[in-house]
Amino acid sequence: MKVAVYARVSTSNGQDPQMQLRELREYSQRRNWEVAREYVDLGVSGTKEKRPELDKLLADAHKRHFDAVVVWRFDRFARSVSHLLRALETFRSLGIEFVSLSEQVDTSTPTGKMVFTVLGAVAELERSLIVERVRAGLRNAVAKGKKLGRPRKVRNGSEIKRLRVEGASWRAIGRALGVAPATALRASVNARLEIPKKRRTVSPS
Repeated sequence: MKVAVYARVSTSNGQDPQMQLRELREYSQRRNWEVAREYVDLGVSGTKEKRPELDKLLADAHKRHFDAVVVWRFDRFARSVSHLLRALETFRSLGIEFVSLSEQVDTSTPTGKMVFTVLGAVAELERSLIVERVRAGLRNAVAKGKKLGRPRKVRNGSEIKRLRVEGASWRAIGRALGVAPATALRASVNARLEIPKKRRTVSPS
């Protein structure tokens, strides 16, 4: 079976990916697997979404250049549980196995498949809890009388112009239309309404 090995170190100072690569090669040799390709990201943080070598690995996976991916540890490969699961789901759809040495996870074995199922269930639970927290927050906001959704758009330009000509302030116009004063002003600018400025009344001397 042809395998791809992936290694990553956060910085190029003081860290050597060769330690990871040596263990990955030895493991593959013990399994009689052929290391088809090696991908190494040097000086790349685990939180970064884009990693040059990992991106290449995923692209080559779609081309079926190998049958399995071997990594030293989960956090060397994925930046989060959700990222790991997305990658594993991609590999599974392509018929590619995944092995993590430190966690002793091998999706080609029954135990490895079980771990993958558990991880998926945990991630699904996490997503459900997040959705429920958002919904609870929205219900609480509605109970307190807060208006949800995007701010209203002002469409009645003639009403803005009439109120302004009559001397109403932008605050008063906004209150009459149920929007913020800045929204009413912005609507008049967007509609290119020719609204005369308020005249100052000069008291006779």
